[in-house]
Amino acid sequence: MEFVYVVKRRELFELSFPHGFVARAADDRVVTWEQRATQRGFFVERRHAERDSSFKQIIPYTLMTHGDEIFLLKRLAQGGESRLHGKLSIGVGGHVNPVDEDGQAGSGAEILAACCLRELAEELVLPEGGVDLTTVGVINDESNDVGSVHFGLVHVAACATRDVTVRETDVLEGSFVSRGALRELAANEGERFETWSRLIIERLDEALA
Repeated sequence: MEFVYVVKRRELFELSFPHGFVARAADDRVVTWEQRATQRGFFVERRHAERDSSFKQIIPYTLMTHGDEIFLLKRLAQGGESRLHGKLSIGVGGHVNPVDEDGQAGSGAEILAACCLRELAEELVLPEGGVDLTTVGVINDESNDVGSVHFGLVHVAACATRDVTVRETDVLEGSFVSRGALRELAANEGERFETWSRLIIERLDEALA
């Protein structure tokens, strides 16, 4: 049984909700949404949260960068879910679980930051110096059943070196690419990108400002 961190939809948004990626620097509402996500959350059973759109599951979604480059991930055919085979992503994300409370002071912000670092460490081998984590915006997509029950807090993890590799090479591959190459790939093969990644690429300069 898995428990995930959620916020009640009515306590996260007011009369309207955003669509797509919204940069922290471009919209004052982002700070409000971040504060509500970190201050009003609690854990519920995941299977219940997945069926009830009155909850928003809070998902830290992190972009790895080195200078002007972004780490691009590709899911391989050996991975578990066939619908994800060949999919491209610029974000590492996952549910916040009770384990992320361990060793934290108890604030929502610290718990979500712990989740970011845990998810990164599970997917990637990080450089010895670690990463510099910054919150850059939020992402929301109400166009489908999956998106309607999730809300992303988008972070950038800046690396001082390019010494980042994929941990599970049998299911993932990844490397740093330039912004130009990423935009060209999205323009030509946009359907291969996970939805949140595609929405962020549309506003990439704002995300990485």
